[in-house]
Amino acid sequence: MSEPLIDLSQISLQRDGQTILDKVDLQLVPGRITTLIGPNGAGKTCLARIALGLMQPSAGTIRRRPKLRTGYMPQKLRIDESLPLTVDRFLWLAQPGHEDDRIAALKRTGVAHVRDRAVQKLSGGELQRVLLARAILRKPELLVLDEPAQGVDVVGQNALYGLLADVRDELDCGILLISHDLHLVMAATDQVVCLQHHVCCHGTPEAVRLDPAYLALFAGQHVPADNLAVYTHDHDHDHDLHGNVHSCDDPHHHHSYDHSHDHSHEHSHDHQGGHKHD
Repeated sequence: MSEPLIDLSQISLQRDGQTILDKVDLQLVPGRITTLIGPNGAGKTCLARIALGLMQPSAGTIRRRPKLRTGYMPQKLRIDESLPLTVDRFLWLAQPGHEDDRIAALKRTGVAHVRDRAVQKLSGGELQRVLLARAILRKPELLVLDEPAQGVDVVGQNALYGLLADVRDELDCGILLISHDLHLVMAATDQVVCLQHHVCCHGTPEAVRLDPAYLALFAGQHVPADNLAVYTHDHDHDHDLHGNVHSCDDPHHHHSYDHSHDHSHEHSHDHQGGHKHD
């Protein structure tokens, strides 16, 4: 296996007397797509910010490849409506350089036609593609995307996820994709990690075309669903109705329970805790 880009070990984060992250391990390597899922408030964004060095954990060890080039696509972007800011200028502010590089990035994400348009006038799908163009300008070794499909319909998600898979293949970069959708993930995902302040489950996605419920979802749209998938996973512990971890009676008992149930229907956890941090 390639040397990790980032290796997070036993990462914990406390804030205002609450546990945001509790002994989380996460390893990101070149060429691998990791989808980090969990409900709002699970600590996903905090974990990503710690990985990028934008936030310090309360405890744990972080190892990053020296001079690691990263691209970050934030969850939200707030730009004053009165600020005159074209897409081209927006990209230049993030990565000053030759305009050919900016044009190439916009072409790669399919939005070269919006180059001279005001950022505030973009549709949700156009904005997401511009943000992706911004993130890949530095040819990152690690691409981190926080809710990239937010505000984009299922057809748009399918196209965006296909584009991300192509970018991964072209740059051989690691990708960390964050989502609060517990069921629908990117089909090209190599690893799915479910976070609820701790890593509560993990596994690989199933091709959505094999699931009748998701086939029905795309009925009549004439759009392939190859880039979307449901996932199955294994547990090494269980939760009670409040999301608390049930330990095994034997502290040395570490085998995984086979929970290969279909997540296109009901998720088995109650993730509606009182934490608000994400």
